[in-house]
Amino acid sequence: MTVRKRKVGDRGQVTIPKELRKRHGIESGDEVEFIEVNDEILIRPSTGKERLAEGYRKRAERSRELAEEMEEVSSEATQRLGDAPDWSE
Repeated sequence: MTVRKRKVGDRGQVTIPKELRKRHGIESGDEVEFIEVNDEILIRPSTGKERLAEGYRKRAERSRELAEEMEEVSSEATQRLGDAPDWSE
């Protein structure tokens, strides 16, 4: 666990370090949640419907990209090696 310190501004504002924002997908204008746990404050990205939907969209797009890559590699392998043998014998 890495500890990062930031000063609290006059209006209670704190800047989330850039590397943490990038790693957790927090962009300007996004909402974050503040959760009290015993004597600590936990800050995390909001899990609103839009954020969940965006996550699903990104995952679906990546799945399509992977399927296309697999199709290309499979076609290339078939061209170089020929059809796969029938192993059911």
